[in-house]
Amino acid sequence: MKALWNRLSVGGKLCLFVIAAYFLCAAWGGVRSLRARLADETPAYNVVNVNARYQPPSAEHWMGTDNLGRDVSARLVQGAWISFQVGIGTSLIAIPLGVLLGLLGGYFGGKVDSVVVWLCATVASMPGLLFILAISLIAGKGILGILLGIGFTTWVGVCRTIRAEVMKHRDRAYVQAARVLGYSHLRIMFRHILPNVAHLILIQFSIRFPGSVATEVFISFLGIGVQGEPSWGVMINNARLRLWQGIWWEMTAVTCAIFILVLVFNHLADELRDILDPALRNERN
Repeated sequence: MKALWNRLSVGGKLCLFVIAAYFLCAAWGGVRSLRARLADETPAYNVVNVNARYQPPSAEHWMGTDNLGRDVSARLVQGAWISFQVGIGTSLIAIPLGVLLGLLGGYFGGKVDSVVVWLCATVASMPGLLFILAISLIAGKGILGILLGIGFTTWVGVCRTIRAEVMKHRDRAYVQAARVLGYSHLRIMFRHILPNVAHLILIQFSIRFPGSVATEVFISFLGIGVQGEPSWGVMINNARLRLWQGIWWEMTAVTCAIFILVLVFNHLADELRDILDPALRNERN
């Protein structure tokens, strides 16, 4: 990790600091939500104060208040907690599933690979958003439905990337030597090949995270998402109705938060690919 840190550019390191700041805000939002739930009280970000409606940004409310007098900055922090739950939770579903199927298909080939390719083609041919909405409706409105919906529909890209890389490694000398020594297929896949394609998992995570967050925002915007919590999609849906009245601060705050998060993750993914991809390293050398 130290070597990777040293190879990052100033922009890449700045992206990590921004992501760390988002993570700390999300962690604080999670602690605050849990504390309110344990105390059986309304969280501060959901407390209604009609006397403080539509207040512009000020020293008391950094990002103003919404139509119910709720502090926009407090709700924005809580939205970061929801976004990080979705980004990390869906990755924990999609990446292991995609890596496992990619390893199996790329290593064994033949009928196993045909089944993996068929699964990828089948899932990829379905309208992604409709599939996510269907799973979310079956699992119920809330964070669980979103996690399952996005997680089980976004593993195809990971699988195809890992499968293609494993196919390059399965006939290399170190794999042939492991077979000659009598190692099992599972040991060769997980102890020998997987470490050599692990950089792709890190890159895929940095690419998938903002994609999952954006998908959750859109689903919540449609009203199928987390209920009773200030998801960024819910905040955008509420704020858009009041833009014509000149109430711009809620929409601006949420839009900037999403834009910065997606931007830093995409920039970091590009840097990690340039640093960790052997093909690109060889081209530069």
